[in-house]
Order: sequence, then C-alpha cells, then structure tokens
Amino acid sequence: MTADIMDPPVIPQPEKKFDVAEVAKHNTPESCWVILYGKVYDVTDFLPSHPGGSKAILTLAGTDATADYDPIHPPGLLEQTLTSKHLLGEINVTTIPHQLPVPPPPNTPTTGLTPIAVPVLTENPILGHTHDLPPLTSQLNLEDFTLTAQKILTPKAWAYYFSAADDLHTKTLNNTAYTSLLLRPRIFRNVEHVDTTLTLLGEAKQPSALPLFISPAAMARLAHPSGESGIAHACGKAGIVQIVSNNASQTFEAIAAAKIAPTQPQWFQLYVQTTLAKSEAVLKRVNELGYTAIVLTLDAPTPGKREADERVKNLQGTTSAVHAASSSSSSSTSPSPSETPSPAPASAPAPTGEGLGRALFAGTSPTLTWADLTWLRQHTPLPIILKGIQTHDDALLASQNPLVSGIILSNHGGRALDTAPPAIYTLLEIRKYCPEVLQKIEVYVDGGIKRGTDVIKALCLGAKAVGIGRAALFGLAGYGEAGVGRVIEILREEIETCMRLLGVNSLNELGPQYVNTSALDLLIYKDPNFPYPPPPPPPAIEEPSPLPPPLVPDVEEFPPLKAKL
Repeated sequence: MTADIMDPPVIPQPEKKFDVAEVAKHNTPESCWVILYGKVYDVTDFLPSHPGGSKAILTLAGTDATADYDPIHPPGLLEQTLTSKHLLGEINVTTIPHQLPVPPPPNTPTTGLTPIAVPVLTENPILGHTHDLPPLTSQLNLEDFTLTAQKILTPKAWAYYFSAADDLHTKTLNNTAYTSLLLRPRIFRNVEHVDTTLTLLGEAKQPSALPLFISPAAMARLAHPSGESGIAHACGKAGIVQIVSNNASQTFEAIAAAKIAPTQPQWFQLYVQTTLAKSEAVLKRVNELGYTAIVLTLDAPTPGKREADERVKNLQGTTSAVHAASSSSSSSTSPSPSETPSPAPASAPAPTGEGLGRALFAGTSPTLTWADLTWLRQHTPLPIILKGIQTHDDALLASQNPLVSGIILSNHGGRALDTAPPAIYTLLEIRKYCPEVLQKIEVYVDGGIKRGTDVIKALCLGAKAVGIGRAALFGLAGYGEAGVGRVIEILREEIETCMRLLGVNSLNELGPQYVNTSALDLLIYKDPNFPYPPPPPPPAIEEPSPLPPPLVPDVEEFPPLKAKL
C-alpha cells in the first residue's frame, strides 16, 4: 500500500528589502532602478520603449518616483507595463531620510494678483497645502478658483496649468479682449424665463444644457485624484459636453465609464502620432467606447516655449496614460494615408528646455496636412471638429471640406505661439471676410472665458458654444467633482443673468445687434487680397487764379502826369 505523495505547500517568501542608499547607486542607463509605492523596480530594459523617452525615467533613476508617477498614471497601468521580473523587492522604510518640503522655485508664475503666502507643510503626491481650503460656497467667480488653486497645488501642477508661451501676451489678451466688447441691453422685454439649452453638431443632435463645454485639459489628476473622471461626472450632472484630452491622466475607458448616463455626450481630442498605428488603435477604442465626436488639435504641431513649466525640476519623468496604453496596445502596423507623417529629421536641433508640456508632445506628428482628413475619416465614423483655427482663411477652407462638422477657434490657451490672435479676434475676422462660414459649419471658441458675459458676447458674434479649460482644472483642485460643478453653476447663473439684462429669452435671439465691437474693429486683420471698395478719388485741387496785370495809369486822364512825362 502506497501513500499518496502530495506537493508541499508553497510558502510565500518575504520580499527582499533594499536600503535607499543601495537603490541610489542604480541611476544610469546600464542599471536603472526606481521606487514606486514602496516597491523597488529595475526598469533598465524598459528605458528604450518608454513613450516619453528614456530621459524621462533617468531623471528619477535611483529615487522614489511615486510623487511624479502617481498623479498622471491611472491605477493598474504599472502592472500592465512592468512584469514580475522587474520587481526586485521592497524599500526598507527605516532607511528613508526625513525630507522637508521643497519651497516653490523662484519665478513661480502668479495670477498677476497679490501672491498668496503658502505655509510649509508636508505635500502629498497630488495636492499641495489643503489645510485651509476655503468653503466651496465662498468661491463666487472663476478668479476665486484660480487664487485657491495657486494656493493649494504643488509647484509642478501650478506651473503646468498656468504656464503659457514666451511672454504670455496671447494668454493675457485672451482674457482682456472680451472686456473691449460692450453689450447693448434692450428694455421693455419680458425676461421672466430664459432658455440656455441648445443642440450641437447639427444632424448629430447632441444636446447641451448650456452653450458651454469643457475644453481638453491634460493631466487632471495633478489637480485632484478624481481627475478626468471627476470632470466627466460633473459635466454629466450639468448636462454639458466634456472633451477628453489625448494626454489624460486616466485611461479613456475609465473616463467613459464615469458618465452618469450612456447618452451623455463626450468628445475626444486627438493628437496624431508619428507612428500612425498608435493613433489608429486609439481611434478604434474611442469608437467602441461611445465617444460622440473627434476633436483634431492642430494649433500645436510642436510645443510652445513655456518657461514657467520648464523652470520646475523633475518634470521629465512623466507621460500620459493614453500614450502609455497606446504604446502597449499597438505593436502592429497598419495602412497609412498617402502622405504618411514621418518623424522630424535626425539633424533637427534638440530642444534646450524641458517641462511637462514638452514631454507630453513626445511622438506628436508635425506633418499633418488637409489630405490627412481622409485618413482620419477611414478610421472613425464620428463627426470631426478641427481645433486651433486662428485665421479666416483656414476657417473658410474647413467650411468647404465635407469631412468637417465644426471648428474651434483657439490658440491653445496661449500655450503655443505667443502673439497669436485671441479666438474672439478670429471670430470677428470671419464675420468680416467670410460670414458664410457661420452658416455652413458650427463655430466654437476657446480661451479667455472668465464670465458669463464673455460667453454671451461670443454667441452674439456667431459662436455656437464656448469652452473653458483652466477654469475646470482650478475648480477640480482641492474640491474634486464638486468644484467643477460649482464652476459650471457660476457660469450658468451669469449667463442667465446676462440674457435677462440684455433683454433676450433664448440663445437664438442673440446677434451682433447686442454687442458693440468698435473698440476692436481697427485691430482685426486687414486682408490685402480682400476686394475692398475702391477708395474715393482725392478732392480736386483748384489751380489758383492768375494775378491780374498791374494797373498802368492812363496818362491822358491825368494831365499833370502827362506834363511831367
């Protein structure tokens, strides 16, 4: 009789522990270790395939990268990207030195108002100092949220959100341009009831409770752990559209799942990658997830020079959830359009500055042309909206293209080309040279919206709806979904108040008769090819009358004179 032989039970072995000093030795391309959530990983063989480039990881090699990694990567991505062979063990917490918080770097951008003194407290990986977060009800306008965000966000998050290109001229003008437009209110109108609802994208008939949408804003988890999902939930409750950023800090599966109802419209922003297979994989997922439009961003084929962002250290160790997911899910190639985007020449000079904004542009194609819209249509049935129109010339071309359903007048929040025109200037330019565009396709504006009156002014001049970006992120900071909801509610109240004081009951009644643009008319671009009426002829210059001949006295009439002669 033989006894059954059973395998001995597997006893889990304790993970090996590493001292901080040991991890710090592995900070080279040949041996690159990082600490994430108390675990030690050897990522040496992952360096070449990192979507943001090897430099992004090497900047944090030998250190605890959790604070840089966590806010901009979705839960589960680490396990999808690295395998058990990369996990070396745990960090010995007793060897971690006490680290004092690092004060904000010099030249940290401000709002132009009185800087807020921030006490030195320990920071978590996402938010800075939240001990004295004002009550949400005390936030009365969008500028209040900006001041609060400046106070509680980490220096890295604040610099990334607030920064703009070069000297911030365009960013500043985005805000101030609306104040140059004056409203023309009418009286004796019954304005007990006002209706702010509308339908977007024509035949697609996507409803919106307000002429407002959330513009694509990357890295929302830098503001709050709920990130883009929190924005999605707030938009669903308010009944407005959210445009999900291509560089979101959560997967767009998670963001789509955060909708409060299957019919909630969500648009997706697309940056086309130099490797088209990655963008095609993204489009396939977006189509299947129920997004309702594609917003193709065109105003930033290369990153602008955002100096405030570049001044903050250790921003290279970042990439987006979408980039990372796309990299792991699109290893195969697929047919390319006739003009396949290709990487920039190897001889092109490398950028001298670094920052989160520049890192997120890794792999973005700078070679798109109008012909690539055919490629895009081959990979999505969704309405196509072009974001980044800054001249009436391009607006006219877009309106003549049957593949285009709408355009967003935008200068990338002033973050791309400094001294580019504000969207409201471009809207006035369209009205001046090609007003038929406003009848052919839907025109939206983005950038600089601070008040409900700004929204109404844009609508009076022909915009269908307007977008806000930073305002949603600043509302998210500290307050999460409730803060975004409060931002939307403030604008709703201001829009309704403006409509009543203007004397209108619905958005359809708004028109140019309600706004005085005289202060901006002379600043709008003058097209030398536009068929202006011929100038009036100059007034005729009358030739002066000839002087009469000198009078010669008749000597016959003056006898004394005759006697002298």
